Order: sequence, then C-alpha cells, then structure tokens
Amino acid sequence: MADEGTSRVNGGASAPLFILSFRHRDELTRIAEAAGWQPIAARRALNAESRFIASGAAVAVVDARGAPQEGHEAVLALADSTEANAAALLVLVSRNEAEAIDRFLEEGATHFLESPFSERQFVQAVEFAERHAERVGGGHRERRAQPGGRERSPSWRWQPGSSEVELSPVLARKMGLVSDGTGRIPLMELFRKMDPEGQRAARGALDRLVATGEPTAFAHADASGARIAHHLRIDEEAGGVLGLAETIPSAASLSLPARDPMTGLRDVRAAREWLDAKLGRGQDAVVLLLVAVSRFDAINAAFGRATGDAVLQAAARRIERVVDADSHTRFVARVAGTQFAIALAPPATLKEARFIAGEVVEGLGRAFMSGDHVITLGSRVGVVASEPGDDAAALLRRASAALAEAKAADAGPIRVLDAGAQSENALGNRLEVDLRRALDQDEIEILFQPQVSITTGRIVGAEALARWRHPDFGELGAVTLFSVAERSDYVTQLSDHVQRKAISAAAAWPEALKDLRLAVNITAADIVRPGFAAQFLELVDESAFDRARLTVEVTESGLIEDLSAAGNLLASLREGGLRVAIDDFGTGYSSLAYLKALPLDYLKIDKRLCEDIAGSPRDRVVVRSVIDMARSLGLGVIAEGVETQEQLDLLAEEGCTLYQGFLCSRPVDAATLAGLAAA
Repeated sequence: MADEGTSRVNGGASAPLFILSFRHRDELTRIAEAAGWQPIAARRALNAESRFIASGAAVAVVDARGAPQEGHEAVLALADSTEANAAALLVLVSRNEAEAIDRFLEEGATHFLESPFSERQFVQAVEFAERHAERVGGGHRERRAQPGGRERSPSWRWQPGSSEVELSPVLARKMGLVSDGTGRIPLMELFRKMDPEGQRAARGALDRLVATGEPTAFAHADASGARIAHHLRIDEEAGGVLGLAETIPSAASLSLPARDPMTGLRDVRAAREWLDAKLGRGQDAVVLLLVAVSRFDAINAAFGRATGDAVLQAAARRIERVVDADSHTRFVARVAGTQFAIALAPPATLKEARFIAGEVVEGLGRAFMSGDHVITLGSRVGVVASEPGDDAAALLRRASAALAEAKAADAGPIRVLDAGAQSENALGNRLEVDLRRALDQDEIEILFQPQVSITTGRIVGAEALARWRHPDFGELGAVTLFSVAERSDYVTQLSDHVQRKAISAAAAWPEALKDLRLAVNITAADIVRPGFAAQFLELVDESAFDRARLTVEVTESGLIEDLSAAGNLLASLREGGLRVAIDDFGTGYSSLAYLKALPLDYLKIDKRLCEDIAGSPRDRVVVRSVIDMARSLGLGVIAEGVETQEQLDLLAEEGCTLYQGFLCSRPVDAATLAGLAAA
C-alpha cells in the first residue's frame, strides 16, 4: 500500500474500528491509528462475532487478501451481527480474487475494496462504510465526537456581521446549495431555501443567540415541504455561530408499518423505534431477547433457498405463538438474516425472559415439514435487561454480545447478561487495546517470588512474574496478561518484553542477592520461533547476568504441540549454560514422555497438587508418585503455591526440595526480596 499520509483524516477520535486481517493486521492497524480510529485488530477468526460486537465499532473490516476462504467464513460469521446492529461490513480483496466479490455481497458484505490500494483509499473506504452505518441506523447509532465532525454532519457556521455562511458538504447536498469551493455562500441564499415563516424564525433565533449566548433552535420547511430543525449554539473553540440541521420525520413516515417482507414480522427499524419509545418512559427495565436460528446455511445448501425461506417463515410463526406479541407489552421482529428480537416492556423480568427463551428454543427444536422434507433447526438466545441511559442501539449491542457468548458456550443455548455485567469479549477488547499501549509505554513491571530450600529455609532463587497495574481494573497478573496477548497475537512482543526486563532487573540486584538464581518463563510461541535460543542467550549476555544462575521454565501445556521442537530448544539453552524446568506439572497431560525426552533440571509441581497433599490419602499418593518419579530421574522438585505449614511439612516428608508460595512471600520487588533474603 502506498503511504500518502492519513493523519489528517476525520476517522473519529478514539472511535473503534474492528479489523480482521489474516495477513496484514499490523499494517492496517497502523493506518487506522494514524487516521484517528481505535483499532480492535485480530489475525484469527476465533470469536470474531463476539469480539466485533464487544468492540462497539460501526464498521467491521475483513481483509480477505490472500485468504479468500477464511474471508468468506469471517463474513458469514459477522453478517447477521452487522445487520442487526446497523453496522457496515467492508471486505478487502485481491485483484485476482475479484470474482469472489459477488459471493461476498451475497454472504452479507456491504462494501468492498480491491487491491492494490493506497492508504488514503483504505481510509476513504472505511469512511464510506461508516456513513452507510449512520444511514442504516436511521439516527439510532450515536454520532461520535470527532475532529472534522462538522464537515461530516449537516451543519453551518456564521460569524455575526458577516454576509456569508459556511456550509458542510452534507448540508449543502441536503438543501441543494452550491458553494464556491470553499463551502461559503451568501447568507441570504441559505435564507431563500426557507419558507417565509422559517426565515422569520431563523432571524429571531440568531438574534436571541447573539444577545444571550444561550443555545436555541428554529425550524422551517424546505422546497420539498420537509421540515428541517436547526440547533444553534456559540462555538467556543472556533468562535461564531454553529448550526446543526436535523430533518424532522413527518407523521406519515412515522406511521408507516416497517415490516420484514419475508416473514411479515416487524423489521429492525421498527424494533429500534419500539425500544427507544419504551426506554424513554421511565426507570423500569425493558428486557430484550435476541434469537439466532442455526444450521440455516446447511438447509439452503441441501434443499434450496425456497425451502430455506419456507422454514424461516415457519420459524417466525412459532416464535410469534410462543411470545403472543401484542405490540404494547411484547414485540417480535426479524432484525437480521436468521436473527429475531423479542422485546418485553416494563415491568418485565429476566426470570420471565429466561422462561420465554426456553420455550422458543424448545419450539424451534421441533421438526419442520417442508414438502417431503423433515427439517430440524437449532437456536441460541441472548438475554439482557436495559440499564439507565440505554438507548435501542446500546441494548441491541449488549443482546448481540449475550447471543455471541451463547453461540460460543457449551453450557446451554441461553446466555443471560445480568444488569451491569460486561461481556467477556468487551473486557477482552478493552484489555487488548490497553495492552498495546502498556507495552509501548513500559507500564508492565516485574516482581519476584522467592524460591526457598525446604531443608535450610534459605531463599535460593526467585521466579520473575509480570504484573500490570491497570488504571481501571487494578493489578492484573501474568495469566491474564498472557491470555490477552495470546488472543491478540501480541504474545511474542509481551514475552520478549518480560524476559528482557526481568533479566535486566536481576542483573541489577544488590550484593545481598548475588548468589540467587533467577527463573524466567518462556512460552509455547517462543518454542517454535526460529533462532529463539541464540536470541535468548544473546539477551542474557547483553545484560551481564551469569548464565549459570538462570533457569528457564516452560509450562507443560506449552510442550504439547511440538515436543521435538521443545526438546531441541531446551537442549540448546542447556548447552548454553542455563538450567531448565517444567512449570505447572500436573495440570495438563502429565506424560512420562516429557521427563524422558527433554533435557531437564527441575520439575515444578502445580499448586493444585500441593493443595491436594493435605487432602485424602489417595491425593497424597498421587503427589508422592510425582515426586518419586522426578527424583528417580535426578530432577530437583519445586512445589508451587504452598500456603500452609501443613502442606510444607507433608511435601518435605515426601522428598520435595524447594518451594515457593505465600507461606514465604507474595511476589515482591527487588528491594523487598533483598530484605527477605537477609532475614
């Protein structure tokens, strides 16, 4: 992609943009950030639907360049959610894959961009898609404050005393006005587009605003008879009068029934209007169920679209019968291809909604007859209750998040998000964005948990552990950190960051700690990285930390994918003078093959096994067997998570040599570690 400069683009200050790119994620992320978006970016399609919903983005970008099949699967996964949430779906395709464009559109894409394209063209394509989302939303998608927002909305600016007014391109098109290229026209030309009563109202409103400084408004009819309201205020930053224009829907347009042509149910526009009307009436909760009918692609493929349409219509009738909608207290709509919304007016409860959801799942699970065919469907349901400040768009998005989690979960077909609950994917998306910033700004710190000799009681080493003090969520440990990094494909960057920082910190330990060993973790991603062993040993040497005092720990689960690669890597590190340990032994597949095939020095018993040793005699036998097996192979045994003296005594009896855990100390900084070692 040619770099034509995109930093001035009005892409929306901190507005989210969801990007799924199988080959070019980092490049698209950089462009989006430069243009002002907050990218939520992924390389894999895992949980793409729920991640998009949780992002809050108005546009989902699927980059299918070089990965057409993955692109088709992603578009199919995202199509219903983008439609139900008034969003846009932009697909990027390679020139030699252009024949797939029709298929992408059929699957639910709303826009496409064919490569090669420049950065500017990509930004423009996303902006077009955003505009489409605003229009589809019919005013229900909240406008985001953003640089250049005036140009992207129907607005005008006037300096008191001036004979000219500056129009945004959107308002110029709306009112049929042509500027001189600067956006300026004579003020009287704007007035001539108003009816006489509107002209008088406009002059009165401007006089009031200039005299009092208080926001005001006026309305007029345009040449077509449509009513346009202008909301006026003093622009404190730029000076002058700023007017924002709003088309007022006519009573006739509001009364038109918004029906889905296939099922006869109300459509997504009607659903939003019904929800907004109910949400504006008080504090009692509106409850929304979002139902997704599954296995529909297979039905269309097996029996044809006509049969599929007939089954979808029959499914709509069953949902109607279960809900017994009356438009005042209960409402049913088809909001996307195979998604239906069921809304319950106040005073509805989640208990009532859960019962209805169960009835819907049971009803849709009964066989359908279409001609000679017997067809069975599945379904998933997401359920949410409104919260103070919700509008229809916010409620629909949270219901979509609940539905996405219902699709991903094995626990059952219904997912209820209680009031105040944040979807797991919303939290994950937030942490992904924050993690990138934390790495850039060096916000992740290293703490050390002492490793203690059971026979002498002396601290002989320490494991380096990453901690992230998040401004909103408090202290987040290594497990959370690496799970977020794994999800966003930043695990390599995080691993490098933590290893470098830990070894550098240990190299600067005070004299009191000069004999302590340091243990650092390597990940499954590190194991398969070409040249990682040489790179890691070079890092150790650059820090001036003694190789002989360093132990690398790899989790048992990290060994599963490629035992041969793990063996080669660990052998190289051990030949370089390091020691090697298996971490969390006992949590995964716990195979003798690891202990026989890998060059090891230590085995670290997982904390759950250490907890078990104080349980039943049977539990103790299991722990004893693990320790005996390690000792027979000449390995040192380190017990993790030791919290009580009883656990420590029992581990000592069974032959364990080292331990770490809260019984000695929580993870601490270097100064505290030095104090503990001296004590």
